[in-house]
Amino acid sequence: MDSTKKYSLGTENSGHVIDLRSDTVTKPDAEMRKAMAEAEVGDDVYGEDPTVNKLQERCASLLGKEAALFVPSGTMANLISVMSHCPGRGEEVILGDQSHIFIWEQGGISQLAGVHPRTVKNKDDGTFDIEEAESKIRSDDVHLTVTRLICVENTFGGKPLPLQFLTDVRKVADKHNLSVHMDGARLMNAAVAMDTAPQNICQYADSISMCFSKGLGAPVGSIIAGSKAFIDRSLRHRKVLGGGMRQAGILAAAALLGLDRATEKIKMDHDNAKRLAQGILDIKNDHLSVCLEDVLSNMVMIKVNKGINPMSICQAMARVTEEEETKLGCIVNLKMFPGSKTTIRAVVHQNISKSDIGLAIKKIQIVLDSFDDGKGYSVEE
Repeated sequence: MDSTKKYSLGTENSGHVIDLRSDTVTKPDAEMRKAMAEAEVGDDVYGEDPTVNKLQERCASLLGKEAALFVPSGTMANLISVMSHCPGRGEEVILGDQSHIFIWEQGGISQLAGVHPRTVKNKDDGTFDIEEAESKIRSDDVHLTVTRLICVENTFGGKPLPLQFLTDVRKVADKHNLSVHMDGARLMNAAVAMDTAPQNICQYADSISMCFSKGLGAPVGSIIAGSKAFIDRSLRHRKVLGGGMRQAGILAAAALLGLDRATEKIKMDHDNAKRLAQGILDIKNDHLSVCLEDVLSNMVMIKVNKGINPMSICQAMARVTEEEETKLGCIVNLKMFPGSKTTIRAVVHQNISKSDIGLAIKKIQIVLDSFDDGKGYSVEE
């Protein structure tokens, strides 16, 4: 069985689809498709694609680093970054036990790079105890791995990392001659949420990865930024991992437009996330709850109460019935992500409008009512 099928929730894209599983589901609009079609291109493996070069220069400046490198995905961006910071065998990275690099990237830093992960306990806001992290740094002992790197993730569960935490991480790294890598897949969401320039966040890290295919609405690609020497090493790693693309300006053009529109679009996403959270609270149903104060960017973490399986609720949201068509005036296929045994994750993105949020809230109400009155939607446990 294809292990990715469970994320489609086993449903067809029938009716009016409101897809809140992730901001990776965005589709390029007409303006972005036009920019892609008209992009000036060349062979990027030879360094000759002008649109890719423009994107890399712009991102280096935006993130406050000497250089940047365009790569196909966020997973590759993080893997390359760890490889560039940890070139020797038997080296180690300290990172959060709930971080994307540790859980959701197939252990690539060990599987492919030979780097050992040592975890610290993530708090709900993505931070971790600085003293715990420092205690995990290896001493100079022939029996032990060699600590080289600390990784942080920003945003984490939709929450921007506090600048004081980043300051403290930087101090510990400098004290022990370590590097810091920031998995900034949604870095622009963090910058907009904190009302600050991206480089003010990135100044605490030696390297940053940032996705264009999440909050920025582009179809493909991520950027790595750091020192020129770091990017030179990263270029070699990109090549051996199969990440060298040829006429990649078609993709870089989408990323450039995403950056042009970032602040305006992301602010709308954050506002819509707040609307969704408030709407769920206004339903006043004991099955679901939301902490409005925790909705700081484009993610809404919904707590599932009373022992109901989050997957069952997500499957019910994605199903359609004649009854709801009567109530809503249309058929709504609402897709959300069962994030854990007790939570559902809803991620707002550029393809979601204010009216979509209104319909989503109404669909949630109908599904919750079905659980309450015993009619129920036919769901798979």
